Amino acid sequence: MIAVIGTFRLPPQRVADALPAMREVIEATLQEPGCRAYSYAEDVAEPGLFRVTEIWDSREALKAHFTTPHMRRWAETRVALGFSDREISLFPLGPGEEL
Repeated sequence: MIAVIGTFRLPPQRVADALPAMREVIEATLQEPGCRAYSYAEDVAEPGLFRVTEIWDSREALKAHFTTPHMRRWAETRVALGFSDREISLFPLGPGEEL
């Protein structure tokens, strides 16, 4: 398994506009094969900073995720909303997993 941990920013005044698109991508992603967890959480102390947590069965499942229609829509929408400062790290979970 692989954990994806990261952050991204949206202008605080655009967060309400982003919520429906975030909800859509989260709900669709949770239905993907190999997805065990997928969430965004806004930082309480820093409006507009979102924490990303994902758990995937494999690197292949994660790669497939980036080719889905809902991820393509989210990529376009988030740019239009002022998405910035994305930082993502991948971590192996369990023996035998390499990145």
